[in-house]
Amino acid sequence: MAQLVLKLFTTDRTPRSEQAITSLRRLCEEKLNGRCELILVDVLEQPQVAEDETVFVTPTLIRASPPPARRVVGALSDADRVLEGLGLKEILKASGDRHLEG
Repeated sequence: MAQLVLKLFTTDRTPRSEQAITSLRRLCEEKLNGRCELILVDVLEQPQVAEDETVFVTPTLIRASPPPARRVVGALSDADRVLEGLGLKEILKASGDRHLEG
């Protein structure tokens, strides 16, 4: 599998943002075997980055690499929903990764 780069856009350090970060870190460790680079973007601190990525709602998670870019908006607590929304189940199956099954 090519290097996986995920960008998580949040607003400040609210409880909702903290939950999104925790859920995503758990997903990266447990489902993706730590094979992803996680970039955290606070839209209040980096509004231009959010504008460049056309992010209007937080939390928003974007799969930046491998292309094509995919995004999931809202709660990130359902790992299967996140993996499906980002198109990662297909990528991992194509690469022969059996870690996601079960």
